[in-house]
Amino acid sequence: MSELVVTGLTKVFPTRRGDVTALAGVDLALAPNEFVSVVGASGCGKSTLLSILAGLQAPSGGTAVLDGAPITGPGRDRGVVFQTYTMFPWLTALGNVEFALVDEPGSKADKRVRALEQLELVGLKDFARAYPAELSGGMKQRVALARALVYRPKVLLMDEPFGALDALTRRLMQELLTRVWEEHRLTVLFITHDVEEAVYVSDRVLVMTNRPGRIKAEIVVDLPRPRLPELTETAAFHALESQVLGVIRSEAVAMMNTSEAG
Repeated sequence: MSELVVTGLTKVFPTRRGDVTALAGVDLALAPNEFVSVVGASGCGKSTLLSILAGLQAPSGGTAVLDGAPITGPGRDRGVVFQTYTMFPWLTALGNVEFALVDEPGSKADKRVRALEQLELVGLKDFARAYPAELSGGMKQRVALARALVYRPKVLLMDEPFGALDALTRRLMQELLTRVWEEHRLTVLFITHDVEEAVYVSDRVLVMTNRPGRIKAEIVVDLPRPRLPELTETAAFHALESQVLGVIRSEAVAMMNTSEAG
C-alpha cells in the first residue's frame, strides 16, 4: 500500500519568449490503493505533472513524496504507461515484458514465470510468442500494462494510455484496467482528456485549471464496483459526468474571455 503526496508543485519552462509556467502550486494526495484521474483542457499541465511523478522531469518548486521518500528520479516503485506503446519490435510480447526484469534479481526461469503471469492477467498468454507487428493497438497496450506491472510497482502512472484506441477497444481496455487494479490493489494516477473514461475508472476525479495548472476541483465518484458497462447509462453516472464537464467548461469560458480581452 502506497501513499503519494504532492505539495506546492511548480514547473517553469524557459523559452526564447520568456518563462512559461506549466504548473503553479499543485497539491494532491492519493491514498493507498486509490484510483484517481486527472482531467483538464489541453495544455493545462496534466502530462507535465505525471512526468514529474515518474521522475522524468524535475520540478521547479514544491515536493512529490511517495511513502515518505521524495521522488528525485525514475524508480521501480512506479510503473508508467504512456499513450505510445514503446515496444521493442525485435522482441516478442513475452520478451518485451521480460525486458523490464533485466536488472531484477532471480533466475531467468523465475522471471519468465512472472512475465507469463502478467500476460495471462491482461489476457495475452496465448500471444506470448507474437511480435509487435502481429498485435493490434489494444494488444500492444495490454503488453505495455503487463510490462509496467511485472516488477510489482507501488504506484501505476498512466498518461492517456487509451487515447489512440478506437471506441470499442478503449472501453474493453477500461474494463480490463479496473479488473487488473482490483487484482493488484495498486495506487493509480490516470491522466485522460475523456471525462466519461475518468468517471468510469476512478474513485476521484481531479480537474485542473488552465495553464498554469493547479487542482481546481475534486469530484468523488461514489459508484459501485466492479464497474460494469451499463453503469454509464445510469442517472448517477451522468450526473457525475456533468459535474466534471461543468468545471472544465468554466475553465474553457474563462480562457476564451481572457483571449478576447487581450
